[in-house]
Amino acid sequence: MSQAQLSTIQHSSRELNDLIIDAIQDIKGQNIIKLDLRELGEAPTDFFIICEGESTTQVNSIASNIQKRIKDELGGLPSHVEGKQGGFWVLVDYFTTMVHIFHPEKRAFYELEDLWSDAKITEYTNL
Repeated sequence: MSQAQLSTIQHSSRELNDLIIDAIQDIKGQNIIKLDLRELGEAPTDFFIICEGESTTQVNSIASNIQKRIKDELGGLPSHVEGKQGGFWVLVDYFTTMVHIFHPEKRAFYELEDLWSDAKITEYTNL
């Protein structure tokens, strides 16, 4: 694990999640929700943040902006990024928070909100 990845863990979940939400809103990501999974026994992480972009270009731009802002402002790097080649679903993993950036059709297909419907859900206003 690199020093930058450790730095991400050391920041509070709230600080990390707030910055991720802001980075999504910078690029006009839509239908943003945060799922708090901390009280669910089988959860792979503490939080999912889910949003969508209208095009593969926007999906990739949102993912890139999240990574840039976390690196610049918190000194952190994701542990894993997946899906940037296709741009229909990009996963950016920050250990305690996984960010899922979807093209609308992929989001409807995978229905992560339904799979984790027992989580505490926070919805964010589209800007």
